[in-house]
Amino acid sequence: MDILLVLKALAMGVVEGLTEFLPISSTGHLILVGDLLGFNDEKGKVFEIAIQLGAILAVVWDYRIRFVGVVQGFGRDPASNRFVLNLFLAFLPLAVIGLLFGQQIKGLLFSPIPVATAFIVGGLIILWAEKMPHSKHIDEVDKMSWKDALVMGFIQALALIPGTSRSGATIIGGLLYGLSRKAATEFSFFLAVPTLGAASVYELYKHRDLFNSDDLAMLAIGFVASFISAAFAVRALIRFISRHDFTVFAWYRIVFGAVVLLTAYTGLVEWSSN
Repeated sequence: MDILLVLKALAMGVVEGLTEFLPISSTGHLILVGDLLGFNDEKGKVFEIAIQLGAILAVVWDYRIRFVGVVQGFGRDPASNRFVLNLFLAFLPLAVIGLLFGQQIKGLLFSPIPVATAFIVGGLIILWAEKMPHSKHIDEVDKMSWKDALVMGFIQALALIPGTSRSGATIIGGLLYGLSRKAATEFSFFLAVPTLGAASVYELYKHRDLFNSDDLAMLAIGFVASFISAAFAVRALIRFISRHDFTVFAWYRIVFGAVVLLTAYTGLVEWSSN
């Protein structure tokens, strides 16, 4: 196997895992890194989505007791039934909007300049949100109603805009809606399982003709790298939110987005336009 391809797959996997659950947009980072590495053809774009399965597995593993309990209690335990229903309802808006308008969004916005702009706008929104008073009325995920879950689902749908951040939208949106910092973060983790899982499986099946047996090693490397780095990021974020707000991520987004726009404007980096 081409060593350069191995290094690209490894880099993309690490970027996916580290950024998927932080409010800084994994999709945006993968678009930018893939562009820099020349790994932004059709196969590369499907690869970006496929390796999300590694990040999903990291959440399932970290919360394995919770998920096993839900599976065992589903159909018999009201709390488990409510948990599954809430995840389904929160997943629905993004799934429907994505199926209807996903191709148009990809054609218009999946390139470095729109991503960098979304980075900056998202950072400014986080700064604004952190200054707003937070009226907390839901301190645990298990206390969310089906209406709360549906609202969170529509908030998550904003992440169809690359650079917005799925986790950022759900966490910050959850805070503004009235979830505690911990509840918003954990629900974002849990919601990633059906959301990213469905997207990964759908894209792999839809574009299965792009891959052959020679690509299995590349996919495996990206998957493992994504899993390991996501496991680290999930635990680090839970520790971080117990003592800090998300302001540091806002400034990171603004600075990173500004650097991309500056390099594009000056010609220092020839970013692609599609």
